[in-house]
Amino acid sequence: MIKSLAAGVFALGFGVAHADSAVRVLPPPAVDVTQGGGGLETAVFSGGCFWGVQGVFEHVKGVTRAVSGYAGGHVANPDYEQVSSGLTGHAESVRVTFDPALVSYGTLLRIFFSVALDPTEKDRQGPDWGTQYRSELFVSGPEQERVAKAYVAQLEAAHAFSRPIVTRIDPAGPFYPAEAYHQDYLDLHPDAPYIAINDMPKVQALRTLFPESWQPTPVKVGKLASGD
Repeated sequence: MIKSLAAGVFALGFGVAHADSAVRVLPPPAVDVTQGGGGLETAVFSGGCFWGVQGVFEHVKGVTRAVSGYAGGHVANPDYEQVSSGLTGHAESVRVTFDPALVSYGTLLRIFFSVALDPTEKDRQGPDWGTQYRSELFVSGPEQERVAKAYVAQLEAAHAFSRPIVTRIDPAGPFYPAEAYHQDYLDLHPDAPYIAINDMPKVQALRTLFPESWQPTPVKVGKLASGD
C-alpha cells in the first residue's frame, strides 16, 4: 500500500478515486432488502485502501461497527505484509455491522458506489495498485447477493459510469481483522498526506451528498475485541 507523502503528491497531481467521473449521488437501488426485525447484520466491502472505506462507513447512520481487515484470500490469519505482497489473494476490506431498521443494505451499496471508490478501476484505486486493492462485494446470503447484482445491473443499464463496472460479487468467507494500528486510521490521522488527499474528500462527499445518512460522530473500533 502506498501510504506516504509520495503517494499524496502523486494523487494531488493526477487525481484520486473517481477517475471515471466526478463524485455524485447515484440513483437509489430499485431492488433492496426488505427491512425486518432480525437484529444487526453484516456486509463486507472492498474498495481499495481500507482506511478510506472504513472512514466513510463509520460516519453512516445505522452502522454500529466498521472493522478494517482482509477477505477473499486463501491464507488463514494473514498479516499486512503478506496481504500487501498480493500473494495471499486477500483484498483490503471493511466488515460493516449495521441495523437494517435504520439503514438498508441497498443504501450502503449506494453510498459505497457514490463516494467510496471508482468501481471501473480493476485491481487498483487511486495511487494504490494490486489485486489487494480490487473492488469486491462479499455478500452475506442470497438476499444481499440479489440486491448487489441488481444494483450493479441497474447502474450499468443507466450508464452511470463511462466505463464498465468491474466490481466482483462473491459469497462472504473468512474475514480477518487488520492490525490495531489500521483501525480508525482516518479519524486518528486526518492530516496525514495520504488521508487528507485521498480519503477525507470521500467523507466530505458523504456528508454533502447524503445528509440524511450522515453520522457526525464516527463509530470507532477502538480496541479490537476477541469477537472481531
